[in-house]
Formats: sequence, structure tokens, C-alpha cells
Amino acid sequence: MVIRDDCLNALKKMEGESIDMVYLDPPFFTQKEQHLKDSDGREYTFSDRWESRESYLRFMRLRLEEIKRVLKKNGSIFLHCDDSASHYLRLIMDEVFGENHFRSEIIWTYKRWSNSRKGLIPGHQTIFYYTKTANFKFNTIYNAYSPTTNIDQILQERVRDTYGKASYKYDDEGNVVLAREKKGVPMSDVWEIPFLNPKAKERTGYPTQKPVELLERIIRISTDPGDCVLDPFCGSGTTLVAAKLLGRNYVGIDSNPSAVRLCGQRLECPAKTESRLLKVGIDSYKTKTEEELALLNTLGCDVVQRNKGIDGILKTYYRNAPVAVKIQKKHESLQEAADLLCRAGNKKRCSFLVLVRTSRSAGDQEAAVPANMIVMDSPELLLENELSNQCSLYGVKSAQML
Repeated sequence: MVIRDDCLNALKKMEGESIDMVYLDPPFFTQKEQHLKDSDGREYTFSDRWESRESYLRFMRLRLEEIKRVLKKNGSIFLHCDDSASHYLRLIMDEVFGENHFRSEIIWTYKRWSNSRKGLIPGHQTIFYYTKTANFKFNTIYNAYSPTTNIDQILQERVRDTYGKASYKYDDEGNVVLAREKKGVPMSDVWEIPFLNPKAKERTGYPTQKPVELLERIIRISTDPGDCVLDPFCGSGTTLVAAKLLGRNYVGIDSNPSAVRLCGQRLECPAKTESRLLKVGIDSYKTKTEEELALLNTLGCDVVQRNKGIDGILKTYYRNAPVAVKIQKKHESLQEAADLLCRAGNKKRCSFLVLVRTSRSAGDQEAAVPANMIVMDSPELLLENELSNQCSLYGVKSAQML
């Protein structure tokens, strides 16, 4: 169900203790007009401007008090915010729900590239997790063990001595005691979930849209199939889509008619973008060997992954344009490597191209390279050539002495 209304009015009409979980992504107190356009040119806007901080916090407190009323006794609330007002909202949450009912400060971290501001680039948002009472529903999600985890840590039971130091447990005969079956490592409060990319099939063009993956995780840990999820600032409807995909009931509220209309459209055909990063891990994007990384670092490059023609870009521009660097691969001739670098570098409008030769062959002298390409030998190849020259010199001297 999607309701078009101010959420305070809608909440007051709802039955008490009827909701299992509430997620809200309210205005962040950015003092800005939020607006975006979708691929069809439709513009979505909402105002996040306030007369004062006090008026914003009063707005939030009134709604949080009603949310507490409609939550079931074993219910949970997740409040999404950023550094604009998170420190104030935490105090209000403590007052409304009780400090003793604070459960976690979830950090949603992601990569976003920007050079537009002086200082540290924002790379996370905060989600405050509270429950209505001490008797709350929670479903543990387990992650895989770290690659550095020792097999003994998984299979053997551990105990702590009187000093709190952990050690493996042994039976009376001196044998190691096997641990109970383990499901993995319980999920932490730092969640690395990619921000929606511009081509994601779930992207709607609505400002502040969150990925379905984020909402699914929140819903999984706090509800069961058939439970009811409420989003009083439902916006584009991501919470409702996630709830529907997971077999939960849902109630969404928003005062923006465009948002309500968009929610209805998304719920008719709910879509989720499967994140390749989450599925295969960050390491799958790394295509460079340790030797290549070391060489690129020595040259002062920013490493470029998943590109056949460019391995790195010099951190310093020349003639106000980037300089592309490629390391010759074992299966490539010098000409093949030069062609790949030339095509990729031209597409990126590079001023100069640097090709690092890693092997010599008879056809190298016939290789055609453009005037703006510098061909240099790798340190290993330079050393090999120098040693070869030294051996030749010593060989000549020995012959003359004889």
C-alpha cells in the first residue's frame, strides 16, 4: 500500500503496534533543493530547506514519536542520515526510543569519485538501528571467513583463561576439542554496498535513491516473510520494492505525487540490479600482477584495471593532458603492444604514450610507433642487457690475455 500524505497525518491514522519494522530516509537537513531527471526527461524534486535547525528537529521528533507508537513491541527502526544532522538525530532517537534500545550505528560505505571539494570526500552514510524494547527480532547474517583465517580457528574450540586470553581447548587426554559447526562470521556494522551507477536497471532518476541491496539487507536482519515494513518517506519506493521481492508486506507514505506515482510503477515490475562487485568481490577487478603494480608505482602512475591498452596514467599531466602507460605482456609483440596503447591512448586524448618493453625479439626494430610514444625497457630487461654486455666484455678481455 502506498499513501499520498504527510507522514505525520498518515501515521496518526494507523493502528498502534501494527508494524514490524520501519526504515526511514528523511530529509537530511542539507538546506538544498534536491532534483534530478530520469532518462525520459521527467524531473523529480523535493525541498530540504528549513527555517532553522530547531524546526527540522521538531519535524523529526513528532514523526519519530508516532513511529514508536505504531511499532510492535518486538519491532525495529532504521533511521538513515548523513553528517548534516546525524549527531542531533542520535540524541532525539535516544530520547524517543531510549538509550538502552540503541543497537547499532550502521555505516554504509561506498566509492564515489569527485574532485569538487577541498577536504575529505564523503564516502559513507549512517543508519541508526534502534528497537522498541529489549525483546526484538533479529536474524543473523553470516559472511565468509577472511582469507587470512587459520583452519584451526574454524575447526577448534577456543576458551579464555582467567586473564581473558584465548587459547584452544583440550580434553582430559590432551586432544584438541572440535568446535561446534560454524556458519561463518556474523555480519558487522560496516556495509560496503556500491552506490547505484547511472546505468543500473533499478535507477529511476529520483534524488537520494538507495540501492535495493541495502534495503534487502536491513529487511532480512529485522523481519520474517509476511511481516509488515513501513517507510514513511518512501520516495521512489526502494524499500517497498525490496519488501515485495522478499515476501514482506509494506506500507509507503510520501507527500510528493510524483514519488507516489513512481512507487506504483516500480511495484508493478520490481527490479533489482545485481552488483557484480558484491557477487565476485573486489579482487576480481584487479588484473595486474604484483610486478606490474610495483613498476607502475615506481613510474608514479594511477593504476588502470580492466583495460587492454592502458595499465596506468601518470599522476602528472604533460601539456595539460594525461600520459598513458602500458607494460608489454608476455604474449604480445612490441608492435601489438604499441597498437593497443595507441588506440586506447588516443581515445583518452593523451598527450604522450609510454610503452614499457619487457622482452626483445627480432621484429622489434621494424615496429612502427607514433612520434608521441616513448618506448623504454623494463628494469629487468635493462639488467639483463647490462649483464649480457658485461659478460661479453669480460669474454673479450680473457681472450686477449691468453
